[in-house]
Amino acid sequence: MIPPVVYTKIPETDPALVAQAAEFGVADLHEALGPVDGRAMLMSPRMRPLDPTLTIAGAAVTVFNYPGDNLLMHHALYLAQKGHVLVMTNGGNAINAQWGELAGLEAQTKGLAGLIVEGAVRDTQALISMRFPVWSTAIHASHPEKRGPGSVNIPIVVDGVTVHPGDIVVADADGVLVIPPVHLQHALDGARKRRAKEADMRQRILAGEHLHDLLGLDKAMAASGVEVRETSWAEDRGR
Repeated sequence: MIPPVVYTKIPETDPALVAQAAEFGVADLHEALGPVDGRAMLMSPRMRPLDPTLTIAGAAVTVFNYPGDNLLMHHALYLAQKGHVLVMTNGGNAINAQWGELAGLEAQTKGLAGLIVEGAVRDTQALISMRFPVWSTAIHASHPEKRGPGSVNIPIVVDGVTVHPGDIVVADADGVLVIPPVHLQHALDGARKRRAKEADMRQRILAGEHLHDLLGLDKAMAASGVEVRETSWAEDRGR
């Protein structure tokens, strides 16, 4: 069992690679990681942005807040540096907000990339107005205490995904993806190939080709056992 603890440092990743990750959408990076790793690193649809026009990519500073409390959030905010993404959980409790307007203002002033919260945030209109990127699983105005315990920069599980300090967090309107640094180059290479392939397909669709044909779905349809009947449902039933 890990006692309440704060680690002041996180592993560093080449900033150039993080900047490249910011150029791709979550969907491209998720697909590039494959059906197992890509799914394991993707948070659930419960994790939604306050402003779907914003995107982020940065290294995770992880926070476990005791349910109903956000003392350790404040210490993590104090420690976090420009470009970091605060990633927090209180075990998923949907009341007692872990984040609000003033924390968002300080984070924005320090140049943090954004915030991911399993649990509640509040002051949402103010956060949207200042365009500080926030993803959360709940919104609730209730008051958080500041007594602890909790921990900063330890491995945590957020919305079903294990997040280690220094993991690269990419988030947009499609969701939140957590990429361990060891997988980042692979994800970037795959996303780059996927983008080129889809650019070609886009042009072919505009030229009149069918996505069904471009994806080679005839074989998949045949393997599925679905019968295609050259008639209508009403005619087939004699109606």
